[in-house]
Amino acid sequence: MSGGWGRLLRWWQRAPRAIPDPLWQAVLADYGFLQTLSPDEQQGLRALCTEFLAEKEFHGAGGLQVTDPMAIAIAAQACLPLLHLTARPDGGTPGRGSVLRWYADFVGIVVQPGEVVARRESIDETGVVHAYDEVLAGEAMEQGPIMLSWQAVREAGDSADAGYNVVIHEFAHKLDMADGAPDGCPPLPPGFMGARSATQARRQWLEVWEGAYAQFCDQVVVAERFGGEMPWLDSYGSQSLDEFFAVACEAYFVNRPRFSADFANLLPLLDAFFRPA
Repeated sequence: MSGGWGRLLRWWQRAPRAIPDPLWQAVLADYGFLQTLSPDEQQGLRALCTEFLAEKEFHGAGGLQVTDPMAIAIAAQACLPLLHLTARPDGGTPGRGSVLRWYADFVGIVVQPGEVVARRESIDETGVVHAYDEVLAGEAMEQGPIMLSWQAVREAGDSADAGYNVVIHEFAHKLDMADGAPDGCPPLPPGFMGARSATQARRQWLEVWEGAYAQFCDQVVVAERFGGEMPWLDSYGSQSLDEFFAVACEAYFVNRPRFSADFANLLPLLDAFFRPA
């Protein structure tokens, strides 16, 4: 963490207050999808970011110094999915002050200058262990910190047309993890979209998402193996259902018109979750 940001963060923790207007306006200018919010929504997001900055700690890696504008840019995108959420994932009393409990399982945000290479291992059906390298622009660890590539964060305004946003992607994983391991279904309350119980809500959610995921994977396979058209949504979502959920969430927030055109069956579920009545 840079010394200047560390001092500012400690000051906000002592006496949180609104983000300075020049810094906030610069973030809105850099990320066009935030400009589509109404003035009231922008005000609410700004207040939520102030709380977020008071709770989280930013750490620059690889010699990177996390400046105030960088941290505020990350906070704005991280808090966007929470803007209309009011219920806590543990079922507690709703309220603006409690909504950050969705992100309560971690404090640290590690910001890398660019992509990083992580060493991975997998076991195939015969029990053979395969080691490989994976290039990452971000990672959300269960009960742990979030890692982000600043290069990817900085380019998020331009990559919105492609439905790509690394911050929202990784924080969507945190929403998914709020009830345990990531499985493509965040905690859903009883009554969600008319369900009689949380169990029924989850079953109905997964039925729709698993169907959409299967179709998406088929399209990716046809494109990669037979020269078909690649889907608009990031093909990384074909890795697993939880990655499909995260990829869908980022596209939903930064390019709603295109997402709604390609995934009309998922739009009502995401609206019901992220914009509860």
